Amino acid sequence: MAQKARKDRAKSNATALTNLHVGSLAVNGLFLAFYAIFRSRSLLTWLLLSLPAFFCQFTLEKTGRPSFDTETKALKSAGEDLAAPGLTEYMWDVIWVTWGATVLVILVGNWGWLVWAVVPAYGAYKGYGLMGAARQMAGMNGMNGMDAGAPAPPANRKQRRAA
Repeated sequence: MAQKARKDRAKSNATALTNLHVGSLAVNGLFLAFYAIFRSRSLLTWLLLSLPAFFCQFTLEKTGRPSFDTETKALKSAGEDLAAPGLTEYMWDVIWVTWGATVLVILVGNWGWLVWAVVPAYGAYKGYGLMGAARQMAGMNGMNGMDAGAPAPPANRKQRRAA
Protein backbone atom coordinates (compact mmCIF):
# COMPACT_ATOMS: atom_id res chain seq x y z
CA MET A 1 0.00 0.00 0.00
CA ALA A 2 2.87 2.37 0.74
CA GLN A 3 4.24 1.83 -2.77
CA LYS A 4 0.90 2.87 -4.24
CA ALA A 5 0.93 6.09 -2.22
CA ARG A 6 4.50 6.82 -3.35
CA LYS A 7 3.58 6.14 -6.97
CA ASP A 8 0.51 8.37 -6.72
CA ARG A 9 2.57 11.19 -5.21
CA ALA A 10 5.25 10.76 -7.89
CA LYS A 11 2.61 10.93 -10.59
CA SER A 12 0.89 14.02 -9.12
CA ASN A 13 4.25 15.74 -8.58
CA ALA A 14 5.34 15.07 -12.15
CA THR A 15 2.03 16.43 -13.47
CA ALA A 16 2.20 19.51 -11.23
CA LEU A 17 5.78 20.25 -12.29
CA THR A 18 4.94 19.82 -15.98
CA ASN A 19 2.01 22.21 -15.61
CA LEU A 20 4.25 24.61 -13.69
CA HIS A 21 6.86 24.70 -16.44
CA VAL A 22 4.32 24.99 -19.26
CA GLY A 23 2.55 27.84 -17.44
CA SER A 24 5.82 29.61 -16.78
CA LEU A 25 6.87 29.26 -20.39
CA ALA A 26 3.51 30.58 -21.57
CA VAL A 27 3.36 33.62 -19.28
CA ASN A 28 7.01 34.61 -19.52
CA GLY A 29 7.18 33.84 -23.24
CA LEU A 30 4.11 36.00 -23.80
CA PHE A 31 5.72 38.86 -21.86
CA LEU A 32 8.98 38.58 -23.80
CA ALA A 33 7.10 38.47 -27.12
CA PHE A 34 5.08 41.51 -26.11
CA TYR A 35 8.26 43.29 -25.05
CA ALA A 36 9.97 42.44 -28.35
CA ILE A 37 7.05 43.86 -30.32
CA PHE A 38 6.10 46.98 -28.33
CA ARG A 39 9.04 47.69 -25.95
CA SER A 40 6.75 49.68 -23.67
CA ARG A 41 7.29 47.44 -20.63
CA SER A 42 10.35 47.31 -18.38
CA LEU A 43 12.46 44.24 -19.01
CA LEU A 44 14.65 44.94 -15.97
CA THR A 45 11.62 45.14 -13.66
CA TRP A 46 10.29 41.89 -15.12
CA LEU A 47 13.62 40.19 -14.49
CA LEU A 48 13.97 41.48 -10.92
CA LEU A 49 10.39 40.68 -9.90
CA SER A 50 10.41 37.29 -11.64
CA LEU A 51 13.56 36.09 -9.87
CA PRO A 52 11.68 34.97 -6.72
CA ALA A 53 9.25 32.98 -8.87
CA PHE A 54 12.13 31.42 -10.81
CA PHE A 55 13.82 30.53 -7.52
CA CYS A 56 10.59 28.99 -6.21
CA GLN A 57 10.19 27.00 -9.44
CA PHE A 58 13.75 25.74 -9.15
CA THR A 59 13.22 24.75 -5.51
CA LEU A 60 9.94 22.97 -6.28
CA GLU A 61 11.62 21.17 -9.18
CA LYS A 62 14.56 20.00 -7.06
CA THR A 63 12.47 18.84 -4.10
CA GLY A 64 9.37 17.57 -5.87
CA ARG A 65 10.65 15.80 -8.99
CA PRO A 66 10.40 12.02 -8.63
CA SER A 67 13.61 10.12 -9.28
CA PHE A 68 13.86 6.73 -10.93
CA ASP A 69 16.58 4.11 -11.08
CA THR A 70 18.33 4.38 -14.44
CA GLU A 71 18.68 0.63 -14.94
CA THR A 72 15.45 -0.81 -13.59
CA LYS A 73 13.25 2.27 -14.03
CA ALA A 74 11.98 1.66 -10.48
CA LEU A 75 10.87 4.59 -8.38
CA LYS A 76 13.69 5.65 -6.04
CA SER A 77 12.06 8.73 -4.56
CA ALA A 78 8.62 10.21 -5.07
CA GLY A 79 9.86 13.67 -4.12
CA GLU A 80 8.42 15.96 -1.49
CA ASP A 81 4.68 16.50 -1.50
CA LEU A 82 4.04 19.57 -3.66
CA ALA A 83 0.56 19.97 -2.17
CA ALA A 84 1.91 20.28 1.37
CA PRO A 85 0.91 23.30 3.45
CA GLY A 86 3.47 25.75 4.74
CA LEU A 87 6.51 26.86 2.79
CA THR A 88 5.64 24.81 -0.28
CA GLU A 89 2.22 26.43 -0.42
CA TYR A 90 3.80 29.88 -0.04
CA MET A 91 6.15 29.15 -2.96
CA TRP A 92 3.18 28.28 -5.15
CA ASP A 93 1.53 31.54 -4.08
CA VAL A 94 4.64 33.52 -5.05
CA ILE A 95 4.62 31.90 -8.48
CA TRP A 96 0.89 32.51 -9.06
CA VAL A 97 1.05 36.14 -7.96
CA THR A 98 4.09 36.74 -10.16
CA TRP A 99 2.29 35.25 -13.15
CA GLY A 100 -0.77 37.36 -12.42
CA ALA A 101 1.34 40.50 -12.15
CA THR A 102 3.10 39.64 -15.41
CA VAL A 103 -0.21 39.24 -17.24
CA LEU A 104 -1.41 42.53 -15.73
CA VAL A 105 1.75 44.26 -16.92
CA ILE A 106 1.08 42.98 -20.43
CA LEU A 107 -2.50 44.29 -20.27
CA VAL A 108 -2.20 47.59 -18.36
CA GLY A 109 1.47 48.54 -18.34
CA ASN A 110 4.19 48.73 -15.73
CA TRP A 111 1.67 49.69 -13.03
CA GLY A 112 0.65 46.04 -12.99
CA TRP A 113 3.78 45.26 -11.00
CA LEU A 114 2.13 46.85 -7.96
CA VAL A 115 0.09 43.66 -7.62
CA TRP A 116 3.35 41.92 -6.80
CA ALA A 117 3.45 43.94 -3.55
CA VAL A 118 0.84 41.46 -2.28
CA VAL A 119 3.60 38.89 -1.71
CA PRO A 120 5.64 40.75 0.94
CA ALA A 121 2.45 42.27 2.40
CA TYR A 122 0.98 38.79 2.90
CA GLY A 123 4.28 37.60 4.39
CA ALA A 124 4.26 40.52 6.83
CA TYR A 125 0.64 39.78 7.75
CA LYS A 126 1.39 36.12 8.44
CA GLY A 127 4.56 37.03 10.35
CA TYR A 128 2.68 39.54 12.48
CA GLY A 129 0.05 36.90 13.28
CA LEU A 130 2.78 34.44 14.18
CA MET A 131 4.47 37.01 16.42
CA GLY A 132 1.15 37.74 18.13
CA ALA A 133 0.56 34.06 18.76
CA ALA A 134 4.08 33.68 20.15
CA ARG A 135 3.57 36.69 22.45
CA GLN A 136 0.25 35.28 23.63
CA MET A 137 1.81 31.90 24.39
CA ALA A 138 4.71 33.56 26.20
CA GLY A 139 2.22 35.64 28.17
CA MET A 140 0.26 32.56 29.19
CA ASN A 141 3.40 30.83 30.42
CA GLY A 142 4.42 33.91 32.38
CA MET A 143 0.96 34.27 33.97
CA ASN A 144 1.22 30.94 35.76
CA GLY A 145 4.16 32.15 37.86
CA MET A 146 2.71 35.63 38.45
CA ASP A 147 -0.56 34.45 40.01
CA ALA A 148 0.27 35.06 43.70
CA GLY A 149 -3.31 34.66 45.02
CA ALA A 150 -3.70 31.05 43.98
CA PRO A 151 -2.01 28.29 45.94
CA ALA A 152 0.84 26.51 44.23
CA PRO A 153 -0.15 23.24 42.58
CA PRO A 154 1.03 20.07 44.33
CA ALA A 155 4.55 19.19 43.29
CA ASN A 156 4.39 15.43 43.09
CA ARG A 157 1.90 12.67 42.55
CA LYS A 158 1.33 11.80 46.20
CA GLN A 159 0.52 15.41 47.03
CA ARG A 160 -1.86 15.69 44.08
CA ARG A 161 -3.73 12.57 45.16
CA ALA A 162 -3.91 13.76 48.75
CA ALA A 163 -5.38 17.12 47.72
